[in-house]
Amino acid sequence: MSPATDERRVSDDYAALAELAGGFIHEIKNHLSTLNLNLQLLAEDFENPETQRERRALTRVQKLQGECQRLVDLSNDFLHFARLKDIALVASDLGKVVEEMIDFFTPTARASNIDLKSYLPADLPMVCLNDEMFRQALLNLMLNAVQAMPDGGNLTVQASVENHHVCLSLIDTGAGIAADVLPKVFKPFFSTKAKNGGTGLGLPTTKKVIEAHHGAIDVQSDVGKGTKFTIRLPVAKPG
Repeated sequence: MSPATDERRVSDDYAALAELAGGFIHEIKNHLSTLNLNLQLLAEDFENPETQRERRALTRVQKLQGECQRLVDLSNDFLHFARLKDIALVASDLGKVVEEMIDFFTPTARASNIDLKSYLPADLPMVCLNDEMFRQALLNLMLNAVQAMPDGGNLTVQASVENHHVCLSLIDTGAGIAADVLPKVFKPFFSTKAKNGGTGLGLPTTKKVIEAHHGAIDVQSDVGKGTKFTIRLPVAKPG
C-alpha cells in the first residue's frame, strides 16, 4: 500500500471518528440542557431560603449548575477541537490582523495590570490565514499569558521573517512553566490550572489551528522569568 493511500485512509478514519465523537457529544449536550433546565427550576424553588436546610439545598443546586455548565463548556471545546482539520485560507496581512487583536485585547490587559506592547515590521510578507480561526488562536495565547501573570507584568508581541516563514512570538513575564510540564502543554485535557479553571483544550486547539495553517508552534519557558510562544507560518506564494 502506498504512503498516499495510507495517508488517505488515516484521514478517512479521522473524519469518521470526529463525526462519531461529534454525534456523541451532541447527544450529551441535549441531556445536559434538560438537566440544567431542571436545576434552574429547582434553584427558583429555593430562591428565598428560610431554613438552614433550604440554604444547604440551594448551595448544592448552585454547585451542580456550575458543574453542568463546565460540562457544556468542555463539550463545546471538544467539538471545536475534534472537527478542526481542513480550513479555508486566504492570503492576508498578518501585521494588520495582529494589530487589530492587540487593540481588541488591550482593555483586558490593562484591567489585569499588564503592559501590552508590539514590535511588528511594516514590511511583513503576506501569509495564508483563516482570519477568524487565527484570531481565536491568538486570543487563546493572550488569555494564557494573562493567567500566567495574576499580579500583572509585560506581554510583548514581535515578528520577524526567517527561511520563508513569518515568526510571530508572544512573550510574557509570568511565572513560567516547569521543565517537566513543558512537553505536555499541547496535550489535550492537560492543565495545570485549578479545578474549574479550564478544559485543557485551549493550547491543543491553538496548536491544531496553527497546523491547519501549515505552520508550527513551539514554547520556551523559564520558571520565574516567563514564557515565549512562537508561531511559524509559511510566506504566501505570489499570485
